[in-house]
Amino acid sequence: MKHTIALIGCGRISFKHVEAYVNNKDRLELVATCDPVMERAEAKKNEYVKALPGTHVKVYVDYKEMLSECHPDIVTIATESGKHKAIAVDCLNAGCHVICEKPMALSTEDAQAMIDAAKKNGKKLAVCFQNRFNAPVQRTREALEKGRFGKLFHGMVQIRWNRNEAYYAEAPWRGTWEQDGGTLMNQCTHGIDLLQWMMGEDAVRVQAQTRRFQRPIEAEDFGCAIVEFQSGAVGIIEGSADIYPKNLNETLSLFGEKGSVVIGGLAVNKLETWRFSDAEAVGDTEDVVLDPNAKDPPTVYGFGHTALFSDVIDAIEEGREPLVSGEKGKKALEIILAIYESQKTGKAVTLPNHFSTLEMKGEFDK
Repeated sequence: MKHTIALIGCGRISFKHVEAYVNNKDRLELVATCDPVMERAEAKKNEYVKALPGTHVKVYVDYKEMLSECHPDIVTIATESGKHKAIAVDCLNAGCHVICEKPMALSTEDAQAMIDAAKKNGKKLAVCFQNRFNAPVQRTREALEKGRFGKLFHGMVQIRWNRNEAYYAEAPWRGTWEQDGGTLMNQCTHGIDLLQWMMGEDAVRVQAQTRRFQRPIEAEDFGCAIVEFQSGAVGIIEGSADIYPKNLNETLSLFGEKGSVVIGGLAVNKLETWRFSDAEAVGDTEDVVLDPNAKDPPTVYGFGHTALFSDVIDAIEEGREPLVSGEKGKKALEIILAIYESQKTGKAVTLPNHFSTLEMKGEFDK
């Protein structure tokens, strides 16, 4: 069975959505692309048709017109972050399942409205945290679920990337409180999602500092935080868009009483440390598991979109929630908003909280 799918938002990340449609061609059929700039929508259509000659895709500048004419089964949203909520709710109310790029929204209130709309309409809502599907991440999650770490003590995520002035000039909404947020909300949200997912999804307290060191934006280009979890474990977050002269790494480290794992590379794609007390018995000692020839993906976006889209199709057909449902996607957002509030007040923030990026406007001007 093929599901029809449409793309709203044809900017920087949209090629990964088109790639995922093509890689799932036996289960998905792109019927429409939409962007306020017609040329960009045409370009995404052409990417798809080039990969799958003979296919027919309509092009729109108005997503509401697209919804009323095409009635797609699934819509993927890759617009400015500040527009996610309104578009997602409209799509869900129109009877479409939704796959939304990260962050799902810029306030917990908007995120909850999306979740509520999905429930009300009996549709699936998924968030594009594609790095959960990286092979090393999946292997680590399996070890965690089998109890191989024992009690988790602490974890850390480091996102050391470069986003130069040309990046922000290319799309003026980037780095604004109204449409984007800063480095933590945009670039670091994947790593923060992985950290909280591995640590138990139950963050209870956040203490943080953020800075705007050099990028010409409203929000931060650097942030760090300590996150306390219900279990007593501690998470450490370090994220920067200021790394000279180019992207360096995104690394997730987990440490427990019986195991230590470090996943590094450009986008948490390489196992660098794999040590468990039962490794000899299981047969997965570090010398067996680590691949010295592992390569980075061509971009920081990695390879996970294809698997994430496949999981959403499975969820639709099996009547279950996607691995990264709206509820799951909201958790990283809560932590990031707590970081912003902690920077603003200079105090630790207890979760859950109900802040938005707009409430942080002007935080560096005091």
